[in-house]
Amino acid sequence: MVTKLQLRNVWFRYSREEDYVLRGVELDLGESELTVVKGPNGSGKTTLILVAAGLLRPESGEVLLEGKSIYEQLPLARRKIGVSFQDPEDQFFNATVYDEVAFALRQLKISEEVVRARVTEIARRLGIEHLLSKLPYRLSGGEKVKVALASILVYEPEILLLDEPTAYLTPENKDEVIRILKELKECGRSVLIATNDSDIAKYPVDRVLKIVNGKLFAD
Repeated sequence: MVTKLQLRNVWFRYSREEDYVLRGVELDLGESELTVVKGPNGSGKTTLILVAAGLLRPESGEVLLEGKSIYEQLPLARRKIGVSFQDPEDQFFNATVYDEVAFALRQLKISEEVVRARVTEIARRLGIEHLLSKLPYRLSGGEKVKVALASILVYEPEILLLDEPTAYLTPENKDEVIRILKELKECGRSVLIATNDSDIAKYPVDRVLKIVNGKLFAD
Protein backbone atom coordinates (compact mmCIF):
# COMPACT_ATOMS: atom_id res chain seq x y z
CA MET A 1 0.00 0.00 0.00
CA VAL A 2 1.27 3.46 -0.95
CA THR A 3 1.65 5.76 2.06
CA LYS A 4 0.14 9.18 1.40
CA LEU A 5 0.56 10.99 4.72
CA GLN A 6 2.90 10.35 7.65
CA LEU A 7 3.43 11.85 11.09
CA ARG A 8 6.79 10.99 12.61
CA ASN A 9 7.38 11.53 16.34
CA VAL A 10 5.22 14.66 16.32
CA TRP A 11 5.16 16.83 19.46
CA PHE A 12 2.94 19.87 19.59
CA ARG A 13 1.85 22.48 22.15
CA TYR A 14 0.19 25.82 21.63
CA SER A 15 2.69 27.73 23.76
CA ARG A 16 5.74 27.01 25.88
CA GLU A 17 3.69 27.80 28.96
CA GLU A 18 1.26 24.97 28.16
CA ASP A 19 1.55 21.20 28.26
CA TYR A 20 1.97 19.17 25.07
CA VAL A 21 -1.24 18.35 23.19
CA LEU A 22 0.44 15.77 20.93
CA ARG A 23 3.16 13.55 22.39
CA GLY A 24 5.34 11.62 19.98
CA VAL A 25 2.52 10.81 17.55
CA GLU A 26 3.28 8.27 14.81
CA LEU A 27 0.74 7.81 12.04
CA ASP A 28 0.73 6.36 8.52
CA LEU A 29 -2.27 6.97 6.26
CA GLY A 30 -2.21 4.90 3.12
CA GLU A 31 -3.82 5.19 -0.28
CA SER A 32 -7.33 3.68 -0.33
CA GLU A 33 -7.48 3.65 3.46
CA LEU A 34 -10.23 4.71 5.86
CA THR A 35 -8.84 5.19 9.37
CA VAL A 36 -10.66 6.42 12.47
CA VAL A 37 -9.03 8.14 15.46
CA LYS A 38 -11.30 7.96 18.50
CA GLY A 39 -10.98 10.01 21.65
CA PRO A 40 -12.89 12.21 24.08
CA ASN A 41 -12.99 15.99 23.89
CA GLY A 42 -9.63 17.46 24.83
CA SER A 43 -7.65 14.36 23.87
CA GLY A 44 -5.87 16.03 20.92
CA LYS A 45 -8.03 14.88 17.97
CA THR A 46 -8.58 18.31 16.46
CA THR A 47 -4.94 19.28 16.89
CA LEU A 48 -3.93 16.04 15.18
CA ILE A 49 -6.10 16.91 12.17
CA LEU A 50 -4.71 20.46 11.95
CA VAL A 51 -1.10 19.30 12.20
CA ALA A 52 -1.63 16.53 9.64
CA ALA A 53 -3.11 19.12 7.25
CA GLY A 54 -0.11 21.42 7.61
CA LEU A 55 -2.23 24.12 9.26
CA LEU A 56 -0.24 23.88 12.50
CA ARG A 57 3.49 23.21 12.65
CA PRO A 58 4.77 20.83 15.35
CA GLU A 59 7.49 21.81 17.78
CA SER A 60 9.37 18.68 16.75
CA GLY A 61 8.84 15.72 14.45
CA GLU A 62 7.88 15.51 10.78
CA VAL A 63 4.71 15.67 8.70
CA LEU A 64 5.32 14.03 5.32
CA LEU A 65 3.09 14.20 2.27
CA GLU A 66 4.05 11.46 -0.18
CA GLY A 67 7.44 11.15 1.50
CA LYS A 68 8.36 14.86 1.52
CA SER A 69 7.87 17.55 4.14
CA ILE A 70 4.39 19.01 3.75
CA TYR A 71 5.72 22.48 4.61
CA GLU A 72 7.99 22.43 1.57
CA GLN A 73 4.98 21.70 -0.65
CA LEU A 74 2.70 24.54 0.46
CA PRO A 75 0.50 26.01 -0.90
CA LEU A 76 0.19 23.36 -3.64
CA ALA A 77 -0.38 20.67 -1.00
CA ARG A 78 -3.70 22.34 -0.17
CA ARG A 79 -5.07 21.02 -3.46
CA LYS A 80 -4.38 17.44 -2.37
CA ILE A 81 -5.83 17.69 1.14
CA GLY A 82 -9.40 18.42 2.17
CA VAL A 83 -10.05 19.40 5.79
CA SER A 84 -13.33 19.69 7.67
CA PHE A 85 -13.43 21.40 11.04
CA GLN A 86 -15.23 20.34 14.20
CA ASP A 87 -17.48 23.39 13.96
CA PRO A 88 -18.68 23.65 10.34
CA GLU A 89 -19.32 27.39 10.70
CA ASP A 90 -15.55 27.90 10.92
CA GLN A 91 -15.49 27.05 7.18
CA PHE A 92 -18.39 29.25 6.06
CA PHE A 93 -17.88 32.71 4.58
CA ASN A 94 -20.17 32.78 1.54
CA ALA A 95 -23.72 34.11 1.22
CA THR A 96 -25.34 30.90 -0.04
CA VAL A 97 -24.76 27.17 0.21
CA TYR A 98 -24.18 27.06 -3.56
CA ASP A 99 -21.40 29.66 -3.34
CA GLU A 100 -19.90 27.88 -0.34
CA VAL A 101 -19.67 24.57 -2.19
CA ALA A 102 -18.48 26.26 -5.39
CA PHE A 103 -15.80 28.40 -3.74
CA ALA A 104 -12.80 26.03 -4.03
CA LEU A 105 -13.56 25.21 -7.66
CA ARG A 106 -13.78 28.88 -8.54
CA GLN A 107 -10.33 29.43 -7.02
CA LEU A 108 -9.05 26.83 -9.49
CA LYS A 109 -10.35 29.01 -12.38
CA ILE A 110 -12.72 26.29 -13.61
CA SER A 111 -15.49 27.38 -15.97
CA GLU A 112 -18.79 28.25 -14.33
CA GLU A 113 -20.54 25.56 -16.37
CA VAL A 114 -18.27 22.87 -14.90
CA VAL A 115 -18.59 24.40 -11.43
CA ARG A 116 -22.38 24.24 -11.69
CA ALA A 117 -22.30 20.59 -12.79
CA ARG A 118 -19.91 19.55 -10.00
CA VAL A 119 -21.80 21.45 -7.29
CA THR A 120 -25.12 19.98 -8.42
CA GLU A 121 -23.71 16.44 -8.53
CA ILE A 122 -22.14 16.53 -5.05
CA ALA A 123 -25.22 18.24 -3.60
CA ARG A 124 -27.35 15.42 -5.02
CA ARG A 125 -25.06 12.76 -3.53
CA LEU A 126 -25.29 14.35 -0.10
CA GLY A 127 -28.98 15.16 -0.34
CA ILE A 128 -28.58 18.93 0.00
CA GLU A 129 -29.86 20.11 -3.39
CA HIS A 130 -32.79 21.85 -1.68
CA LEU A 131 -30.35 23.89 0.44
CA LEU A 132 -28.28 25.46 -2.35
CA SER A 133 -30.03 28.84 -2.24
CA LYS A 134 -30.09 29.07 1.56
CA LEU A 135 -27.81 30.91 3.99
CA PRO A 136 -25.25 28.47 5.47
CA TYR A 137 -25.61 29.96 8.96
CA ARG A 138 -29.38 29.35 8.99
CA LEU A 139 -29.09 25.57 8.57
CA SER A 140 -29.48 22.85 11.19
CA GLY A 141 -26.38 21.29 12.71
CA GLY A 142 -26.59 18.21 10.50
CA GLU A 143 -27.14 20.28 7.37
CA LYS A 144 -24.08 22.39 8.16
CA VAL A 145 -21.96 19.25 8.50
CA LYS A 146 -23.09 18.02 5.08
CA VAL A 147 -22.48 21.41 3.43
CA ALA A 148 -18.97 21.56 4.93
CA LEU A 149 -18.29 18.07 3.61
CA ALA A 150 -19.66 18.96 0.17
CA SER A 151 -17.35 22.00 -0.03
CA ILE A 152 -14.41 19.58 0.28
CA LEU A 153 -15.62 16.65 -1.80
CA VAL A 154 -16.46 18.90 -4.75
CA TYR A 155 -12.79 19.48 -5.66
CA GLU A 156 -11.84 15.79 -5.21
CA PRO A 157 -8.80 15.98 -2.91
CA GLU A 158 -6.65 12.85 -2.61
CA ILE A 159 -6.65 13.00 1.22
CA LEU A 160 -9.59 13.80 3.49
CA LEU A 161 -8.95 14.85 7.10
CA LEU A 162 -12.32 15.09 8.82
CA ASP A 163 -12.97 16.34 12.34
CA GLU A 164 -16.29 14.95 13.69
CA PRO A 165 -17.91 14.48 10.24
CA THR A 166 -20.88 12.59 11.74
CA ALA A 167 -21.71 15.17 14.41
CA TYR A 168 -25.35 16.26 14.54
CA LEU A 169 -26.36 13.73 11.87
CA THR A 170 -29.37 11.43 12.17
CA PRO A 171 -28.55 7.69 12.01
CA GLU A 172 -29.77 7.60 8.39
CA ASN A 173 -27.61 10.56 7.35
CA LYS A 174 -24.66 9.13 9.24
CA ASP A 175 -24.98 5.87 7.30
CA GLU A 176 -25.10 7.86 4.05
CA VAL A 177 -21.99 9.92 4.83
CA ILE A 178 -19.98 6.85 5.83
CA ARG A 179 -21.13 5.08 2.65
CA ILE A 180 -19.87 8.00 0.55
CA LEU A 181 -16.53 8.03 2.38
CA LYS A 182 -16.17 4.28 1.80
CA GLU A 183 -16.85 4.80 -1.91
CA LEU A 184 -14.15 7.48 -2.02
CA LYS A 185 -11.75 5.15 -0.23
CA GLU A 186 -12.47 2.41 -2.77
CA CYS A 187 -11.66 4.93 -5.52
CA GLY A 188 -8.20 5.50 -4.06
CA ARG A 189 -8.79 8.33 -1.60
CA SER A 190 -7.19 8.37 1.85
CA VAL A 191 -9.61 9.23 4.66
CA LEU A 192 -8.83 10.04 8.30
CA ILE A 193 -11.76 10.63 10.66
CA ALA A 194 -11.29 12.08 14.15
CA THR A 195 -14.33 11.49 16.34
CA ASN A 196 -15.78 10.75 19.76
CA ASP A 197 -18.87 9.21 18.13
CA SER A 198 -19.33 5.80 19.75
CA ASP A 199 -21.48 4.66 16.80
CA ILE A 200 -18.45 4.74 14.51
CA ALA A 201 -17.44 1.29 15.81
CA LYS A 202 -20.34 -0.33 13.94
CA TYR A 203 -18.98 0.70 10.54
CA PRO A 204 -16.39 -1.41 8.69
CA VAL A 205 -13.22 0.69 8.46
CA ASP A 206 -9.60 -0.27 7.87
CA ARG A 207 -8.23 0.81 11.25
CA VAL A 208 -9.45 2.30 14.49
CA LEU A 209 -6.88 4.13 16.62
CA LYS A 210 -7.44 5.87 19.92
CA ILE A 211 -5.84 9.02 21.20
CA VAL A 212 -5.34 9.41 24.95
CA ASN A 213 -3.61 12.45 26.44
CA GLY A 214 -1.99 13.23 23.10
CA LYS A 215 -0.66 9.73 22.46
CA LEU A 216 -1.91 7.49 19.66
CA PHE A 217 -2.61 3.79 20.23
CA ALA A 218 -4.08 0.89 18.29
CA ASP A 219 -7.61 0.20 19.50
